[in-house]
Amino acid sequence: MLLPLITVALGLAVLTWSADRFVNAAAATASRTGLSAMLIGMTIVALGTSAPEMVVAVFAALDGIPDLATGNALGSNIANIGLVLGVTALVRPIPIRFSLVRRELPLLLGATGLAGYALANGILGRFDALFLGLLLIFSLWWLMRADTPDPHLAGEIPDLSLPKALCWLAGTLLLLVVSSRALVWGASEIARGLGISDLLIGLTIVAIGTSLPELAACVASAIKRHHDLAIGNVIGSNLFNLLAVLPIPGLLAPGPVDPAAAQRDFPIMLLLTLGMGMLLLWHRHDRLGRLPGALFLGAYLVYLTWLATAASGAT
Repeated sequence: MLLPLITVALGLAVLTWSADRFVNAAAATASRTGLSAMLIGMTIVALGTSAPEMVVAVFAALDGIPDLATGNALGSNIANIGLVLGVTALVRPIPIRFSLVRRELPLLLGATGLAGYALANGILGRFDALFLGLLLIFSLWWLMRADTPDPHLAGEIPDLSLPKALCWLAGTLLLLVVSSRALVWGASEIARGLGISDLLIGLTIVAIGTSLPELAACVASAIKRHHDLAIGNVIGSNLFNLLAVLPIPGLLAPGPVDPAAAQRDFPIMLLLTLGMGMLLLWHRHDRLGRLPGALFLGAYLVYLTWLATAASGAT
């Protein structure tokens, strides 16, 4: 038990340091390439911070525990809205651009509905995975096509050339993935020692662990006033989780899904996504403030309490 605890502590320290440098590199990349911070947040940053979920999903599916991968995808989306967006809004209110509500949010809502349809019959197969993967390709094309460069990128921009920014982006992304993987391994070893199920581990410990890059990157972005990176990261990461992470167990280990995933966890994810959408629409010319942040975080804590109660009742 000592080695997992040490691994968790070291992983958290490296994660915090690398997230700060990762955001700086992402902001510099957006500035040097002329792409918008929102697009960088929804693609490069979101893909980078979703890499741990993809790694976990691949290993879980290959190891014959696809429920952990499914729980990780759904649980990460719940954590991204409840924990990541909630904490980020508490740290600093997030300005909302109308283009976010008009362009990026509908993609996430559509992906959420289609993911629910794929899970509805209790089986995640290769056709479902292929369909979600095609939607991911369309989403990336749509985002690139509709992107408008920022004339003045908000926030402090590091003085980095494009090659240096890309090197820092790649290096710190690698550290984010490695440190997240270390955190997930340590936490999962502790959880399995306590007799917790694979789905529950995926929904809680692994989901929170693999959402730590999003949390670290979003909080760092908010502090540095790169707000488009923060909100773009949350929406983009959730999009990648549904269209890139969830299909992995369908491709590598197609078969039945734990009924609790569709009956309990997907509805929670759907409610949080709809709640986020309504608040973003309401505050489309304003800021997502600390009260909504507290509501998201409170809802996430209630969800964790519910899971803990269900787990204790099952043992």
